Amino acid sequence: MRSVFGFLNWWPGDTEDEIFIGAILTQQTTWLNVEKAISNLKGSRALSIRALSRMETSDIEKLVRPSGYYRQKAGRLSSLSSKIISDYGSLSGLLGLDTKILRKTLLDMRGIGPETADSIVLYAAGKPTFVIDAYTRRIMHRVFGIPADISYDSLKAVFESALPQKLELYKDFHAQFVELGKRYCKTKPACGECPAAKLCRYANPKFAPARLKA
Repeated sequence: MRSVFGFLNWWPGDTEDEIFIGAILTQQTTWLNVEKAISNLKGSRALSIRALSRMETSDIEKLVRPSGYYRQKAGRLSSLSSKIISDYGSLSGLLGLDTKILRKTLLDMRGIGPETADSIVLYAAGKPTFVIDAYTRRIMHRVFGIPADISYDSLKAVFESALPQKLELYKDFHAQFVELGKRYCKTKPACGECPAAKLCRYANPKFAPARLKA
């Protein structure tokens, strides 16, 4: 994949606040819609945890409307921002926690699931934890025959047990899967052009490489 896409370091965002907010907004929608909401927040000088903690939820709703489920997301951003400022003083105070403690703390917050938590830890906090998303799950199922219903933590363990625990490697690996999923391994795959086709069980029914241990 890297020979085709080059080295990738995917997550659009200039600051830890923008990355954190984007991770919440991208739930159940496309990044194109998130970009519109981010632009609204930036234009209103509301693209920070501290700014959001001071705003009325109804005002946040207007700004994040393009991201879909805007009432739910505005409520989450409001409550999360207020909690972060109250408990940690700033987003940096939260992100400065030890990796395992940070991940557990995020998972204990309402509205943050494993994928969102890992995205925040990896990209906003800059700490190595592997992110599993729908693209990764689909690719691993098609290419290696990993069960489609494997749990999030089990699939995460596949990567973290096989790869060196390096921040930039984890970022690049996740980005490569996102790019492969967007371009080739779609719901209706373009196997003929896919750089992973030679390894893929789905693209080569007669080819059955050893399964990774889940």
